[in-house]
Amino acid sequence: MSSSKLLIRFLKWRVKNIGQRRFIYILSLVVGLLSGFAAVLLKNAIHYTHYFLTDWFIGGSVNYLYLAYPLAGMFLTVLFVKYVIKDKIGHGVTRILYSISKKNSKLKPHNTWSSIIASTLTIGFGGSVGAEAPIVLTGASIGSNVGRVMRMNYKNITLLVGCGAAGAVAGIFKAPIAGIIFTLEILMLDLTIASIVPLLISSVTATTVSYFLMGKGSLFSFTLSESFLLANIPWFIVLGLFSALLSLYFTRTTMVLESIYEKISNRYLRLLTGGMVLGILILLFPPLYGEGYDTIASLLNGDTDALFNNSLFTALSGKWWFVLLFLTALSLLKSIASSSTNGAGGVGGVFAPSLFIGGVNGFFVARLINSLFNADVSETSFALVGMAGVMAGIMHAPLTAIFLIAEITGGYGLLIPLIITSTISYMTVMRFERHSIYHKRLARRGELITHHKDRAVLTLMDWNKEIEKDLVTVQSGDTLGKLAKVISTSKRNVFPVVDEYGILEGVVLLDNVREIMFNREMYEETYVSDLMVMPPSYIDKSENVDTVMETFRKTGAWNLPVLDGGVYVGFLSKSRIFSTYRELLMEVSEE
Repeated sequence: MSSSKLLIRFLKWRVKNIGQRRFIYILSLVVGLLSGFAAVLLKNAIHYTHYFLTDWFIGGSVNYLYLAYPLAGMFLTVLFVKYVIKDKIGHGVTRILYSISKKNSKLKPHNTWSSIIASTLTIGFGGSVGAEAPIVLTGASIGSNVGRVMRMNYKNITLLVGCGAAGAVAGIFKAPIAGIIFTLEILMLDLTIASIVPLLISSVTATTVSYFLMGKGSLFSFTLSESFLLANIPWFIVLGLFSALLSLYFTRTTMVLESIYEKISNRYLRLLTGGMVLGILILLFPPLYGEGYDTIASLLNGDTDALFNNSLFTALSGKWWFVLLFLTALSLLKSIASSSTNGAGGVGGVFAPSLFIGGVNGFFVARLINSLFNADVSETSFALVGMAGVMAGIMHAPLTAIFLIAEITGGYGLLIPLIITSTISYMTVMRFERHSIYHKRLARRGELITHHKDRAVLTLMDWNKEIEKDLVTVQSGDTLGKLAKVISTSKRNVFPVVDEYGILEGVVLLDNVREIMFNREMYEETYVSDLMVMPPSYIDKSENVDTVMETFRKTGAWNLPVLDGGVYVGFLSKSRIFSTYRELLMEVSEE
C-alpha cells in the first residue's frame, strides 16, 4: 500500500477517534521533539567544526588562518545554497514572518535541514553571526510541514510553526519560557489558551530533549551568586540608555551595510569583499570569530585576558584603558562583522550578536563606572543585564530578553534590573525605530502580520486574486450602435474603454447611456468617446492592500479599475474585498 493511502486511512481514523484539540497537542509534542533534536544537532555541529579548526591554535600568538577560515566557510555556504538548495535561506526569522503573512504559513521541506548545514559551514568557520535564526527557521519548518502533511488549516499550521520556533529557542538555550515568549513577541502569535498549551508542550519537550542529550550546560550557563542592590538602580538606568544607543546603531548599520552588499551584483565579488572585511576584523579582534559565546563566558568570569588570545594586542591586555578601548571596538565592530557575514552569502542570525554586544557593553559600562566613580558595581551582573538590554532594543522583545537571561542564570535574582534596563532600552529605541530588525523589511512592503486582528487579516489578503476580469472592453472610436450590442450580451454595468495597446482611457457606465441606448437615430453619430467618463481613481496592481482600502475610502467608489503600468487588467469591487475579508477573519479567529 502506498504512503499516501496509508496517510489517508490514518487521517480518517484520526477524525473518528481523536478530537482536534487533542490532536494538536500530540502534534505539538512531535514538533517539540524534532525541534529539540535539531537544536542539539546544530549546536554540536557548530561546536565540533569550531573545535576542529581552532583548538590547536597557540593562545599567545597571532594566527593568520583567521583571514582564511571565514572566507572558506562562506564560500562553501554559497556553493551549497546555489547548487544544492537553489533557494534563499538567509534571514530565517524574517522568512518565517513572510510565510505566515503571505504563504499561508507554508515553509519548504528543505528548510527542515538546509539551514543546519549552511549555518554550520558559516559559523563553524568563523562567520560572526548566530545559530538561533537558522534553528528557529528549522523548527518552524518542521511545524509547518507536519501541519501540512496532517492536512491542518492555516490557523493550526501557524500554531505549529510557532511550536517549532518555540521548541528551537527552548532547546538551544534550555529556556522554555523564553521560547514561548519569543514566539508571542517576534512571530506575533495570539496569546490564547488554544495557543499557549501547545507552545508549552513543544517548549518543555524540546528543553527536555536538550537536557537529556546535552546535560545541564547550555550555550553560556551561569549561576548567579551576587544579589541585586537597590543603590545600583541609577546605574542600570544608565546601562539601559547605553543599550538603546548600541541597539539603534546595530540595526541601522546592519540595514545599510547589507543593502550595500546587495548592490554588488557579482556573487563571488560580494563573497570576496565580505570575506576579506570579516577576516581582517577577526584577525585584529579574535573575539569576533563565530557566535562569541566564549567571550561572554570569559567576561562573566571576569577574565579579560582571554579576550586577547591570538590577538595582535596581547602586550596591552594588562592596561585598563586599553581593555575599555578594546571592549568599545568589539561592541561597534560586531555589527560590521555580522553584516559582512550575511551580506557576503553566509547564513546566520542576529540573536547571538545582540547577546554578544549586550554582554560586552554591560561589562564595559560596569568597568567604566568602577574606574571613574569607584562605585564597586558587579561587572558580571551588568554583563548579564546588558545582554537583555541590547536584545530588547534590537529585537523589540523585552520579555524574551528578560526571561532568557533569568532562565540562563538559574533564577530571578536580577529580575528588577533586567526589567529596568530592558524597558528603558526598548522604549528609547521605539522612539527612533518603530520595527525590529526582524520586522523592518516586511513592514516597508506592508507584509508584516501583527497582533492587531484587522490588520493581520488585511496582511493575509491577496487582493490580486479578487480582480474581476470578465468586464467587456470597448474602444473610444466605437459607435453607440456597437456599444449597444456589447451591452446586450454583457451582465455587467461598467465597460472599460481601452486603446489598441490596452491602455485605459475611461469607462462607460450603463446608467449614463440607459436613456439613449435604444435611440437608433444616435447609433452612428454618437461615439464611445462622447459617453465615457474618467473613474474617480484607479489601483495599480503593485500596490499593497492598505493603499487599496485607503483608495476606496477616499473615493467612496464601489468599483475601481486595476492597472498594470497603465495597462487595463480588470476591476476590483469593494463588496468582494469585504466578503473575502470576512472569510479570512473567520478563519483566523476560529477556535
